[in-house]
Amino acid sequence: MSHETLGDALPREMARVRDVVMPAYQEVGNVGVFALHCMRRDLDAAAKALAEGDVVAMIQAYQALKEWDT
Repeated sequence: MSHETLGDALPREMARVRDVVMPAYQEVGNVGVFALHCMRRDLDAAAKALAEGDVVAMIQAYQALKEWDT
């Protein structure tokens, strides 16, 4: 049985938000602008956490991204 690491899960979650969730919010126009801003903030935080190897920040970013849905 393989176990997914946070280092694997976080980039996958970042891609899901960027490639699946954000386009859905972009389609609704002005209604989705604030949510898109918040998603970008969460994606930036995730990228920073990964770059710095900050495990606590990576966990927080992963949880924040998991909350976004279409």
